[in-house]
Amino acid sequence: MPLSRRVAEWNRAGLNKPMRRAAPWIPGLAVVIHRGRRSGTEYRTPVNVFRTRDGFTFALTYGSGADWVRNVLAAGEAELLRRGQTKRLYAPRLYTDQDNHALPTPFRQLLKRGGIVEFLEMRERPS
Repeated sequence: MPLSRRVAEWNRAGLNKPMRRAAPWIPGLAVVIHRGRRSGTEYRTPVNVFRTRDGFTFALTYGSGADWVRNVLAAGEAELLRRGQTKRLYAPRLYTDQDNHALPTPFRQLLKRGGIVEFLEMRERPS
């Protein structure tokens, strides 16, 4: 079960600001850069993300209805700030995986215990 909207609002108001600076340097975390669907405003959201063969997989800890997910799906692209580099991503695809196969083992177990089974996969644009 994804984290509650109340936790999401609390994170947005308090925790996200310092996490925007730290997340790109913490394994399993990064910052997704996306634009609002209606406003066009640029947003930077800390996320749980993991490298895949062709791009990245995001663990949707707040579910597929989170604003950042909806923005990325609508735009069809985003940028990812990770380990001091900005990656351009495209072709977002939502999927459900009850066993979290795409994740490294320690994260797989942790997210599975938390009931996180929704993911967003994106491909990396060649440089």
